[in-house]
Amino acid sequence: MNTRLLLKTLILGLVLNISKPVFADEGMWIPMLIGKNYDQMKSQGFKLTPQDLYDINKASLKDAIVSFGGFCTGELVSKNGLLFTNHHCGYDAIATESTPENNILDNGFYAKNYSEERPIKGLFVNFLVKIEDVTDKILTQTNQLTGTEKEAKITEIGDKLAAEATKGTHYNAFVRDFFKGNQYFLFVMEKFTDIRLVGTPPQSIGKFGGDTDNWVWPRQTGDFSIFRVYAGKDNKPAAYAKDNKPYSPKKYLPVSVKGVENNDFAMVYGFPGRTDRFLTSYGVSLAIDSVSPEIVKLRDIRLKAWKKEMDKDVAFRLKISSQYASVANYWKYFIGQSEQLKALKIEDKKRAEEQEFNQWVGSKPEYAGLMQKYNELYTNYAPYAKHRVFITEGFYASKWVANILKLQNSIEKLTKEVKGTDAYNNLQKTALETIESYKETYNATADKAILTGMLTAFYEDIPKNQHPDFYNDILKKYKAKTPQETFEKYANALWKESVLIDPDKLIAFINNPNQKKFNEDIAYQYAKNLVIPEYISKNLGTVLKDFENQKQELDHLYFKALLKKNEGKLMYPDANSTMRITYGNVQNYAPKDGVLYEATTTIDGVMEKYIPNDSEFDLPANFLAAYKARNFGSYGSNGTLVVNFISNNDITGGNSGSPVINGNGELIGLAFDGNWEAMSGDIAFDKKFKRSINVDIRYVLWCIDVLGGAKNIIDELEIRK
Repeated sequence: MNTRLLLKTLILGLVLNISKPVFADEGMWIPMLIGKNYDQMKSQGFKLTPQDLYDINKASLKDAIVSFGGFCTGELVSKNGLLFTNHHCGYDAIATESTPENNILDNGFYAKNYSEERPIKGLFVNFLVKIEDVTDKILTQTNQLTGTEKEAKITEIGDKLAAEATKGTHYNAFVRDFFKGNQYFLFVMEKFTDIRLVGTPPQSIGKFGGDTDNWVWPRQTGDFSIFRVYAGKDNKPAAYAKDNKPYSPKKYLPVSVKGVENNDFAMVYGFPGRTDRFLTSYGVSLAIDSVSPEIVKLRDIRLKAWKKEMDKDVAFRLKISSQYASVANYWKYFIGQSEQLKALKIEDKKRAEEQEFNQWVGSKPEYAGLMQKYNELYTNYAPYAKHRVFITEGFYASKWVANILKLQNSIEKLTKEVKGTDAYNNLQKTALETIESYKETYNATADKAILTGMLTAFYEDIPKNQHPDFYNDILKKYKAKTPQETFEKYANALWKESVLIDPDKLIAFINNPNQKKFNEDIAYQYAKNLVIPEYISKNLGTVLKDFENQKQELDHLYFKALLKKNEGKLMYPDANSTMRITYGNVQNYAPKDGVLYEATTTIDGVMEKYIPNDSEFDLPANFLAAYKARNFGSYGSNGTLVVNFISNNDITGGNSGSPVINGNGELIGLAFDGNWEAMSGDIAFDKKFKRSINVDIRYVLWCIDVLGGAKNIIDELEIRK
């Protein structure tokens, strides 16, 4: 297919399951091309125009949406840069700002004026300025290339295009591939780094239900937090300064308190992270049998070790809470994903699609044997899949390993400088700052348990012919009755003999560094073996890189074939952390025979789950008092208060905090989770079960106004009744 024809086909779009008709609730659509979906959106209740969603010449809804911290989504809700996102998106900032003496994580916080807002170091937001299709500029120069040569050329062209697009501006840009390298878009962004915390409910509201209710409907969680974007006097991005002004956005979202009903139009606008919906049956099989279970096992080791110590110490709980929540979230996700991939028989469905694809291929030589090549690729790679999980999830779970490797260069330089000189003092200062950061979440008991658990899991799960020499040396030197006792013995030796693990010993060492002592330290002797590039090269050779390169080529060819096979059909690309629109309806569902889940939950359901002093289901005293008095302010209806609602929007990680918008372009809620029955969604969308779980904006306002007393925040909003 020539580039012009390919581009024409791509712009027409595509559906995920090519053997079925398009459904409006499925699809993560590129904003620039959303006009092709307009008739369908309009028929479902959308009342604006495509230009209201995306326009580079005048303000549109895209200008009210931000990538929040690079891992979530947020939306501007006032002319003064006020921003709503999820509580779990702001969790790290909230926890960092908390101390046992001023515990805003547990107690909540609302700034009553600008001066009370708290600057958050390192936090940023990105606005999308524009999107440009650069497919032709890249494919014409790379179509004949393969492997690393092709990858390097794409990077080179992308960097050049980004530089040209941002020349003479304060913007940044990047090129991202779509449809497995068959299409490319340039994204121009505007980054703001002065972001301040404005408000948060107590986590007993913001995280109500905890891990028990995570990924589950019915749900009653107030998952929101409030920030503000600040700018320089020229309304452009500026580093934090006390006299910076609240940013004046091109567009902000009005807030509707009319409420939602089943079948109402609902649209989610945000930055979904990653999906892999064209993964072959071989990839699904590997995920179910090897990868997901291993991720769950390794994360479980960390969570149990941390939880045991969190229950003993409030200070440690506050420091580790954000990391714990992050690890726990996807620990449960991978459990659910495996369950639902099996329950929905996704592997079988993929095989059926591949069989039909093989029949279509017929005598087309350019695609002949494609599925057999996938089979051979995964067969050769499968024995190494669990080992790869340890590289990403296991080896650096013990934070002292990364800390030692991070300090290595500083220590080497320190030993070469003269004490007391500016160079020496600066190096020492940097090293001590690194240690202070490491010390924040250090817990000897938990860290020992994690190391022991990880090393034992490696022994149990990784084929013996893949065990590194240094690992076998540990087994021999510290041999005990069982592998676990062996690694407990080794962990005790590390903590006893090393000066590089315990923060206080490490600080003393930095104050009197010695290169020979560092090199001979038992902890460094272990850590140096885990530098990832060298570890992979020494112990796995080119297995991982070969797999990725070959899979990339096969994926590219497979998608090229699908485009040709389904020419003229509407199609959307996998999520890749770029801005997308998904539309559908507020929608109830039946998870099993005889059971119907309503589209909304209420504050009455919160009280039904309430357990005094429970870590997941406790509630603040003023919440209980307001409920008893039925004080729902102007946000209640029919004698109660809606808390959460579900819609059939197509979302994934990265969409957290995304606005849920009605047909008039008004904010009605914040997307924050998915449901258990559709945990396969990143690999296979299921129309029957897939739901986005959203916090109703009326509950958000009630928490701010009635419970938080922050009328100043309410007064900033454009509230439509």
